[in-house]
Amino acid sequence: MHLTQLNHQCLLHLFSFLDKDSRSRLSQTCVCLKEVFLDPCLWTQLQFSSPSQLRQDNFILGSSLRYLSISWYSSRVQQVCNIEDWLKTSFQKDICSKHESLVSDFLKQVCRTCPNLLQLSLSGCAHISDQDVLSVLQSCLKLRRFYLENCVRITDAALGAMVTYGASLEEVRVDFCRNISQSGLQGVGQSRPKLRLRAERSAGMIPDSKPEDRESIRRTLQKVLMFS
Repeated sequence: MHLTQLNHQCLLHLFSFLDKDSRSRLSQTCVCLKEVFLDPCLWTQLQFSSPSQLRQDNFILGSSLRYLSISWYSSRVQQVCNIEDWLKTSFQKDICSKHESLVSDFLKQVCRTCPNLLQLSLSGCAHISDQDVLSVLQSCLKLRRFYLENCVRITDAALGAMVTYGASLEEVRVDFCRNISQSGLQGVGQSRPKLRLRAERSAGMIPDSKPEDRESIRRTLQKVLMFS
């Protein structure tokens, strides 16, 4: 079988292993391959198994993109990125500083160039914020499915943005997002009863609380014990 006879999904997988220069040289080998390589329909789906792949510049972002998935399954996420900022050591903060804006910056590009995005899946992206979710919803108005998993900075504010700006949303998942509350989920259900919402473990996990919040709780408990 000739390379140009492979379907778009196979070609996309093959091209994902090449850097920009290699892709350029490959496209010059024959006219047919160049036409296939430049076919915008080839780039309807992108999947990244690590944010570091976002730096490789071996993909094309454009209005043809419909499905985007960014996943990061590594011990670093569990041991460093998922830790509350005020609990991180200087060494841990230094590790995060090298990549903490990587996904957010990439999503800004998506907002500018991919208005027809239908599905976005972000898993293990510990540094994305509610603002990133809001920006996507305001820019990608056709988004139907939004999946968030183990994104520790996402809060009820992101759910509120989905209610307000996600007019086209049909399905939302916020699994293992520890700062999502039960009241936030109930608010979505009341405002958008037809929206398919799944939140595995999110509302049942222990949310982050800043040291000053903990101190306030401790003092309140002390007063209760004192006068009880």
